[in-house]
Amino acid sequence: MTNQEIANRLVELCRAGDYKTCYEELYAPNAWSREPKGKALVELATGMEEIAEKGKKWNEAMEAFHGSSISDPIVADDYFCVSMMVDCTMKGKERSKTEELCIYKIENGKIVSEEFYY
Repeated sequence: MTNQEIANRLVELCRAGDYKTCYEELYAPNAWSREPKGKALVELATGMEEIAEKGKKWNEAMEAFHGSSISDPIVADDYFCVSMMVDCTMKGKERSKTEELCIYKIENGKIVSEEFYY
């Protein structure tokens, strides 16, 4: 797949809510994921096992999911970005909509990193 095709596939899977396939199909085993310092349950996850655990912790901390959206990707060489919005209620908190910029790096046909800014 080209980098554009990888970016398009990630968006397609995210819009369908199929994150499991997204990670299995598009990510390198040694990929890493970074959240803003002090804003997430897990700031850095390295490798697919840690990334899966990060997702599990996020889901467990959520009381209700109200919806999400993701933009079409913008691709530049080995990077692409999307804008994402998540509308949810986390346990013990008010309902909120979080808008974030998600930046991905591709190497050898696989996503090797993801960084989120919000």
